[in-house]
Amino acid sequence: MLIAHAHTDLAMFSPTTLAAWLHNIDPYFVQLWADGPVRWYGVSYLLGFFLGFLLIRRVCAVGVSSLSPKRAADLVIAVALGAMVGGRLGYVVFYKPELFTMITDGFPWWGVLDMLHGGMSSHGGMIGAVAGGAWFAWRHRQNPLYMVDLLAFGAPLGLACGRIANFINGELLGRTCAPGFPLAVQFPQELFESHEMVMRFEKAFGAVAPADALQRIQAGSVTLASAAAEVLPTRHPSQLYAAALEGLAVMLVLAVVWARPRRAGVVAGAFGLTYAAARIGGEIFRLPDAHLPEQWLGLSRGQWLSVPLAAVGLGLVLFAQWRKKALFGGWRTVGDAGASGKG
Repeated sequence: MLIAHAHTDLAMFSPTTLAAWLHNIDPYFVQLWADGPVRWYGVSYLLGFFLGFLLIRRVCAVGVSSLSPKRAADLVIAVALGAMVGGRLGYVVFYKPELFTMITDGFPWWGVLDMLHGGMSSHGGMIGAVAGGAWFAWRHRQNPLYMVDLLAFGAPLGLACGRIANFINGELLGRTCAPGFPLAVQFPQELFESHEMVMRFEKAFGAVAPADALQRIQAGSVTLASAAAEVLPTRHPSQLYAAALEGLAVMLVLAVVWARPRRAGVVAGAFGLTYAAARIGGEIFRLPDAHLPEQWLGLSRGQWLSVPLAAVGLGLVLFAQWRKKALFGGWRTVGDAGASGKG
């Protein structure tokens, strides 16, 4: 994803990178064989869904709710399945449509199913999650806007976990920064990303292949880590910025909004507005996707996809206030009579 931008970035960094931290995190939570079985990436997704479940169950248990706390897990499962399918399809549609026509000789044979060729789209995941929530609402005769409110309330911490997983994987890298910047990080995953980087790598590492060097750095090789530090540019840890903005900051806003019951749709609308603002602001520090053409007004694809999300969020808030229906939720409020949950 960095090839088109690597030459520009390499020209900006200084070889004196002693102040930066070299990313050497092993991506495997448990590794019993090559490439398996459990990566931190998968663990992060599971943790995110579990935290979302706890938040949703909290609202159902203490707030004004038409959904039994015992059904919270069923809702999360439906939403999780929708988010996984939507996230993958969203990545292919929004970022790499050529994967639709990519057929290979080996498993999984179809580019859409080959997670090694790109990953997930957060915007696509949101669309899939909403579809899962809508299906659950239809299946269990629940107010669909209230179901979307519940999943919106549970989503930010899951998004934060996903961004932390991006950081662990050394993907979706940030723009270059000064070597002396306190949060500067060097990512050895970049050793694969451009011809110029490979040439620098070969000069510093000799006969060691890039893949072997990466594994040995993650295993703790001081010699190879020192050599990599002389080659790699220093970057903003934009994944962690995104975790803080798209995850924790959005969660704080929603916790304030839903401290008392609201009309169905208000919380989901607040999520759309605040997530869009966080994504548009946070991507200032993120390296653009190299395979995508330059976007209008200098904004990235992710920033432009956040514009309609903000519009939908504003529309939901206005629609909910206009309907003047029953109040739902309130994670700090014990519900009493007056909210039927069918409005």
